[in-house]
Amino acid sequence: MTGDVFDPEQLSRCISCGFCLPACPTYAMTGDEASSPRGRITLMRALQDGTLPPDDGTLAEQSSFCLGCRACEPVCPAGVEYGSLLEQWRVHQWRGWRRPLVARALMLLVEQRWLLRLSGLVRRAARGRAVTPAPPPSAPAASALSAPASGAAPAPAAAPGSAAAGGAGAQLMLGCVERGLYPAVSRAARALAPELAVPTAQGCCGALHAHNGDLAGGERLAERLGADLPGTIVTTSGGCAAHLASVLGRDRVRELSTWLADRPAGAELRVGGRRARVTLQDSCHLRNGLGVFAEPRTLLRQVADYVELPSAAACCGAAGTYSLLRPKDSRRILDAKLDEIEAAGVDLVVAVNPGCLRQLRTGLRRRRSAVRAVHLAELLARVESP
Repeated sequence: MTGDVFDPEQLSRCISCGFCLPACPTYAMTGDEASSPRGRITLMRALQDGTLPPDDGTLAEQSSFCLGCRACEPVCPAGVEYGSLLEQWRVHQWRGWRRPLVARALMLLVEQRWLLRLSGLVRRAARGRAVTPAPPPSAPAASALSAPASGAAPAPAAAPGSAAAGGAGAQLMLGCVERGLYPAVSRAARALAPELAVPTAQGCCGALHAHNGDLAGGERLAERLGADLPGTIVTTSGGCAAHLASVLGRDRVRELSTWLADRPAGAELRVGGRRARVTLQDSCHLRNGLGVFAEPRTLLRQVADYVELPSAAACCGAAGTYSLLRPKDSRRILDAKLDEIEAAGVDLVVAVNPGCLRQLRTGLRRRRSAVRAVHLAELLARVESP
């Protein structure tokens, strides 16, 4: 009997009702019960009680095949914390040298703080001290922008940048992937919120570790980042926001769209002499883990014609390292998403997570599509009022 892989209380919550089945991307692909959250929890229980041996091939395959998108969590009537169970599962399945080589290499890479800093400096990621913004001429009227997403904690009433909102101690987190691949995102975020300080010596938040079988390492890095960035941490990465919130607490972490929620709208974005048509791809962990999805949509509707994708809440196939570990499965999920994006007749698809941005840009370029993928911060910085 294995017995110590999973938190017994979390594992016991599943009542096998099946509400999770329609929400699961891998179950939709295969129709295989083992590839659903309910089926995987059955496998977890078999591992826990010793019915299946630890080296069973189905256990190894299904712990890897799962995207970890957590789409099953919002629809679960029993409140199963599936994302946490998956992380515990991978700690067991991917222990030692069983962890995929690509994941091991990336985890080692992001632990090199000097290398992350050098990458940010070379690529010209944002940097600088906080700037106290001038107060607006009059207090803006309450709007839907300040309304919290369903299931999310209410946003603070104070204006971002004020002492009550954590302005004096608010700092912009520089994501590991984003710092090297998309430095324009942090520059755009700083232009939109100059009150945010940007320490360049900050390290990784630990999300990569937590999602790839090293929970202890993920918590260690998150706590270290929390010490390096005291006060409120503002991030442009939905996945990082969810991980940091799980370790440091939701009161310490703000995703960029929630931080900008009460700002005045910029000028409208125009393409070819008309108002631009834009859509949004949700960050799975931001939406399913933190319940944040209304805020970026409201910001986009203020500056462009917003088009909702039927599958906006469904995973794009990036899923952290998933697109590198299981590229064929990732591309199969992405291709259906790209079909939908192109059919929507939009000019831009907006991401709120660097992994999603990379996934969408790669796929659209491969298709030679006229649609362009952009991060929310970059789009808003383009239309900010002077």
